[in-house]
Amino acid sequence: MRLGSGQLTLRLCLAVLCLCCAALSAQAEPTLRLVSKLNWAEDAPWFGGFSGAEVSKDGQTVTLISDRGSMAIARIVRGPEGQINRLQLQSHQILWNGTDTPGDHDAEGLARRPDGVLYLSAEHDHHVAHLDADTGKITSLPRAKEFAAFQLNSGIEALAAGPDGALYAIPERSGAVDRPFPVFRFKDGAWSITHHIPRHGPFLPVGADFGPDGLFYLLERAATPLGFRSRIRRMDLAQMPLRPKTLLSTGPARFDNLEAITTWRDPAGAIRLILVSDDNFLSIQHTQIIEYALTE
Repeated sequence: MRLGSGQLTLRLCLAVLCLCCAALSAQAEPTLRLVSKLNWAEDAPWFGGFSGAEVSKDGQTVTLISDRGSMAIARIVRGPEGQINRLQLQSHQILWNGTDTPGDHDAEGLARRPDGVLYLSAEHDHHVAHLDADTGKITSLPRAKEFAAFQLNSGIEALAAGPDGALYAIPERSGAVDRPFPVFRFKDGAWSITHHIPRHGPFLPVGADFGPDGLFYLLERAATPLGFRSRIRRMDLAQMPLRPKTLLSTGPARFDNLEAITTWRDPAGAIRLILVSDDNFLSIQHTQIIEYALTE
């Protein structure tokens, strides 16, 4: 069928409009820009194994916990472009609960409520506990009955505090490769399973945080013969079903064993993600500090 000039013009306009919409959509896709990457080391036997982190609202101080029962607070020294140049250790505490041997706690996840109160999650003896930042003393919360069924060394790796102060905990393994990861919420003194995060590929949850935007950021890891892979997915827990959006997916050995994620908003208004690696106290690994800036 032969098109008239008016029909041809209309179709050309529609085609241009579609291309413009597609371009705008592509520009709206969130992207992560690498801002900082450095190795941090301290000459101390307790140093290393960091699996949980919380950054201050101004991005100048970070609190970390290790899987050998330590807590460290460091000042973040930044350059003129806002990049992390180094970390300056401020304090160190050994975690204890008043009865166990100090330091005998495999701390994996760290969360700070809006009121500043800290909580950690532990593997092996699967539980979540209040953490006193001044003394290092931990006090266990009630346990969900499901915690007892967690696999050895695959308990609550990811812990985050929501805007309302509720705690959200995710185990490293879901029990089967096709089973989603359960999200446990602690609110009003009790645990409940509120969500199930779809499981895609070999990645397993190792860290989580709620961003300044109120969205949930999940750090995941996959171990390969060529090195560790990392993935970050973001989702709105108020949206059902969940629709996770992948912000980052690395190839093997792009970074070390990233296990901690914490977020803040910089002076320019951009959300930044700080990631920390667990060196497993091995000389062949490093404590890496990675920072990304998010562009919407």
